[in-house]
Amino acid sequence: MATADDPQQHPQAPGSPRNPLGTDLHSLAVGLRRMNGEINRLVHGFAGGQGLHATDVQALAAILDAEEPMTPGRLREHLGLTSGAVTACLDRLESAGHIRRVRESSDRRVVHLYYAADARDAARTYFRPLAAATEQARARFTDDELAVVSRFLLAMNEEMSLLRSP
Repeated sequence: MATADDPQQHPQAPGSPRNPLGTDLHSLAVGLRRMNGEINRLVHGFAGGQGLHATDVQALAAILDAEEPMTPGRLREHLGLTSGAVTACLDRLESAGHIRRVRESSDRRVVHLYYAADARDAARTYFRPLAAATEQARARFTDDELAVVSRFLLAMNEEMSLLRSP
């Protein structure tokens, strides 16, 4: 039996297919899945154009976003991969010219990973339309609204990081 809150009975209700602006869990989940799908489409396009795997692009993003130099061990934890899989990923990235492995300490076992400047330029060029689309979407909101969106994204990332398998 339909209720007054049923979007099927009220097609213009928030969260309905024609008006996906609902704040309920379902509407947020649909919006996040759609955005994730579009981002994955772009990532797979970049990976294919560079002769990489989608996981390689995730590794590049982790190296780029790291607050301190990334290490293979931290990258393994971040991506949830085995040591062998991370080594294969880093080998592909290094031979494609996307990263540099640098031993910077007196402990020769410590390796830091850096995004190569030329590769960074290639990624910026490829993802420039995403940056432009983001800026166009961002322009539709006030700074106060964007602050709420940023807090939501931060909270989602924090919650999702707790879901990782040990």
